[in-house]
Amino acid sequence: MIRFASLGSGSRGNALLVQAGRTRLLIDCGFGPRVLAQRLAKLGVVPEQIDAVLVTHEHSDHVAGVAALARRYACPVYLSAGTRQALAHRQIAVPHLLEIDPAATFTIQDVDVHPYAVPHDAAEPTQFVLASDGLRLGVLTDAGSTTPAMLDALRGCNGLMLEFNHDADMLARGPYPAYLKARVGGAYGHLDNGMAADLLAQLRSDALQVVLAAHLSETNNHPDHVRAHLARVLDGAPTVWHVASQHDGSGWLTLGRVHS
Repeated sequence: MIRFASLGSGSRGNALLVQAGRTRLLIDCGFGPRVLAQRLAKLGVVPEQIDAVLVTHEHSDHVAGVAALARRYACPVYLSAGTRQALAHRQIAVPHLLEIDPAATFTIQDVDVHPYAVPHDAAEPTQFVLASDGLRLGVLTDAGSTTPAMLDALRGCNGLMLEFNHDADMLARGPYPAYLKARVGGAYGHLDNGMAADLLAQLRSDALQVVLAAHLSETNNHPDHVRAHLARVLDGAPTVWHVASQHDGSGWLTLGRVHS
């Protein structure tokens, strides 16, 4: 069994808790110690139980709490060389760093971690597929476009956390200045609802049990738009879906092995 829960997802902070067997991992930690502890407590977990943090990239909404967590609990932090250098350039001192190859699988206790590269405006952004007990959870939170390598990495997953960042029309009509609209909507920005739905349609399969839509813009998107896309793509599929929020994240979502 794998279970996972968002602690919060959006431009004001991101963290995903994943539990497989005796192993508990965080993907990103954009929350400081107090907020992190509060949100973990809702899921019955304390920070001391986190075995490692996987960092996708250096943007502050993904790393704001990483250094404090690593210092306080001697928690190992896995990240790409580019992300490590970007944090050093910003003078963010994170202890217990372990550099990874974004093209090489590695293991943390009960979990095999498959990193993969994505197009995003960061130094060396890396997303992850986590595998344990015959199950696969794919995570994609920040990418401006899709690539064949991304599809290959995520194909056959039993669970997906997938970015539905913005509605293209809302972004175009919204309050962001032109340069920011171009960045968010560009090939190295964030997936809009239509792009995410198209990606999900290519990944839809009988093996896919749970989809968690994530990283919604509070300015340029609305959960109802995302729900409409999810309902359209997953109509008739044996898949449940949820939308993560910035403030509440999500509850525990469980992937279970299917016995024939």
